[in-house]
Amino acid sequence: MSTAAAPADERLIKASPLRRFLGRPELGSVVGAIAVFIFFSIVADNFLQLSSLSTVLYAASTIGIMAVPVALLMIGGEFDLSAGVLVTSSALISSMFSYQMTANVWVGVFVSLLVTLAIGAFNGFMLTRTKLPSFIITLGTFLMLTGLNLGFTKLISGTVSTKSISNMQGFDSAKELFASQLTIGSVNLKVTILWWAALIVVATWILLRTKAGNWIFAVGGNADAARAVGVPVVKTRIGLYMGVAFAAWISGQHLLFSYDVVQSGEGVGNELTYIIAAVIGGCLITGGYGSAVGSAVGAFIFGMTSKGIVYAEWNPDWFKFFLGAMLLLATLLNAWVRKRAEASR
Repeated sequence: MSTAAAPADERLIKASPLRRFLGRPELGSVVGAIAVFIFFSIVADNFLQLSSLSTVLYAASTIGIMAVPVALLMIGGEFDLSAGVLVTSSALISSMFSYQMTANVWVGVFVSLLVTLAIGAFNGFMLTRTKLPSFIITLGTFLMLTGLNLGFTKLISGTVSTKSISNMQGFDSAKELFASQLTIGSVNLKVTILWWAALIVVATWILLRTKAGNWIFAVGGNADAARAVGVPVVKTRIGLYMGVAFAAWISGQHLLFSYDVVQSGEGVGNELTYIIAAVIGGCLITGGYGSAVGSAVGAFIFGMTSKGIVYAEWNPDWFKFFLGAMLLLATLLNAWVRKRAEASR
């Protein structure tokens, strides 16, 4: 008596190069980025100059540094609405601790790292312990940090901004790491571009080449099923929030050492920018799908649009309109590409 052959495991079926290409999360955002690049190359005379492109890359890097870990968090099925103000909190802690303790600024930088990571761990811990949606948890953290940033700054410095630390020991070396620029030929590139590139490489390696990457996709796809097969869901979620916090620390130090002083009200609203960049880059709101490279492309679209409007000499008030249109178009394109990829399997 013959027996029916068992169905082949879908993961073991060798996909064609075209099918793998169509299945990439960032495909839609790459197409969008090419379209935006061509568009501003035509309408803005100065857009293709090397100095202009370096400015675009800098603008993209300030968003991209945060968009990369936010994308990983979204792939894991969660949000972080406190990411924007956490950048400011990181800068304020470094500045005020260094100034008040009259210490080397590197002490303040290290204390800021510890506190910022602790805030990230707090978000992850509260999420896993209370079972509340990440929207509620991180909205609460957002509101608390917004109040703390303003309250502590006014209490310690008497104003809404920090005191200057530019004459303190260690400032120059810290600025070299977080806010310097490299000159290649006639082009000046900010060091944030290197930080951004490093985060993209590390995040992509984690997602595609490590067990932790499998855990992130599993948790975002179905947390209960992941837990049932032994995935450490709690540790994965806490680690993702700490990843966002680490990037916030990098961004906060860049903010501080670029301008020397920090305004306590900065950062509000930036969390939506990071999320939008990740969504444009192919991350699903529901989790379980996306890539670090896609978030980088989304951030690059932001940079091109924000600076392209300036180079085209348009009213910058139109930026939000273009941003909303790009979000909708990129999301629709990503959904269409994904459906085509699934249909071809």
